[in-house]
Amino acid sequence: YITVPRRRPPGHTHSAARLTIPRPTSHRIRSKIFSTEQLCGEMGTLGMVTRSLTRHYSKKNSRPFKLHQYQSWRTLILEPLSSGSVQVRRLSDADSGIVEVNLHRPETKNAIGNEMLRGLRHTFETLEMDGDANVMMISSSVPKAFCAGADLKERKEMTASEVQFFVNSLRSTFALLEALRVPTIAVIEGAALGGGLEMALSCDLRICGENAVLGLPETGLAIIPGAGGTQRLPRLVGKAVAKELIFTGRRIGAKEAMSIGLANYTVPAGEARPKALEIAREINNKVQ
Repeated sequence: YITVPRRRPPGHTHSAARLTIPRPTSHRIRSKIFSTEQLCGEMGTLGMVTRSLTRHYSKKNSRPFKLHQYQSWRTLILEPLSSGSVQVRRLSDADSGIVEVNLHRPETKNAIGNEMLRGLRHTFETLEMDGDANVMMISSSVPKAFCAGADLKERKEMTASEVQFFVNSLRSTFALLEALRVPTIAVIEGAALGGGLEMALSCDLRICGENAVLGLPETGLAIIPGAGGTQRLPRLVGKAVAKELIFTGRRIGAKEAMSIGLANYTVPAGEARPKALEIAREINNKVQ
């Protein structure tokens, strides 16, 4: 079982408390003690969750941690996936090793909220265990938008601890994407801003239509890129260029993105997916 250490005065022996979930009421989920295996299956972010719970429990240091005190955590990591904002399909016939992940949240230009984040994590975890997948493409069904970043309207309804947990989850999900065993290709048409660009940075390759707009505008909101952009962007374009883009929040077009090494290819608007599919097929054929 997962145990969360209690803070104890010097000289006292160590004691621990199991992570428990309260008994059912109209607004709570069924009482249950999670084993390690169950947590891995239902949460998918065991290490991060344990660290977060430990930090918050240490501040309380008097009673066992009750998950209903942090309703957003339950909403974010315990509810079953029921996302229409992340659509996954495997191509057929000779392309059967190619998986396409399609972002579909048109009302927000694919801004990442809790539902989409759960969908992305579930997809990446499933793909990691799929021995038949050879390459993955991430694209968008929304015209002129790859991903507009985090859903700021949804974030306004969160507490400070909820925001921190969301950012941690976003960061770990993109780390999972970066570490996938299969090559990944971001198909960028339109805006890839903030967390949207950070998602693309987590992919191995980036194909941009000429209408692509890329940037990390977080500094305009008095924050910094929180999902890996400060680490992955310098690795691609160098420290000096990355600092300028992050400090100023400047948005760049597809041609500049290619000239600085951020994009692998720039193609006419609307042709990013065909180009990405061409590359995916070449990779797939070599693996088969």
